[in-house]
Amino acid sequence: MTALPAGSTFPKNDVSALGGGTLTLGAPRGDHDWQLIVVYRGLHCPICKSYLARLQELEPTFNDLGVDVVAVSADPEEKAQAFADEKELKLAIGYGLSVAQMNSLGLYVSDPRSPQETDRPFAEPGVFVVNAEGDIQILDVSNAPFVRPDLQSLANGIKFVRGNDYPIRGTHSG
Repeated sequence: MTALPAGSTFPKNDVSALGGGTLTLGAPRGDHDWQLIVVYRGLHCPICKSYLARLQELEPTFNDLGVDVVAVSADPEEKAQAFADEKELKLAIGYGLSVAQMNSLGLYVSDPRSPQETDRPFAEPGVFVVNAEGDIQILDVSNAPFVRPDLQSLANGIKFVRGNDYPIRGTHSG
């Protein structure tokens, strides 16, 4: 795993979307010029279910800030659909994130602890806010399911950044 630096160009990745078609991670959809990408662990993760339910509640807030919202996991289509159905999610959800794509995003990748957990390697949580220039404005990558940014705080932060021309932080190289 190689961490992506803040301020670097986000590596666009195409994934299949629930409902058909493709989602391009790093390319905002619709009238939005920024994108929030939430990488979740998959159907086996109860914390992910609560987190994405909260993300759906706040999606209009992000959209009002000009931010497109997408979620993605390594789950195959049937598991991603079961996840969405269980939580009645209407978010744009991508599935089938490959290990190579996980690595390109600088995500931690875990192997299942048992067949009951899941049947393939999966990404640990990651949150990326990609600005209008395609650069990583904000990121949070975790190696465990328990550490994720508070979504309301993230929305408040994006509002501040956008309203105050606040620079990308954490870019000191010397």
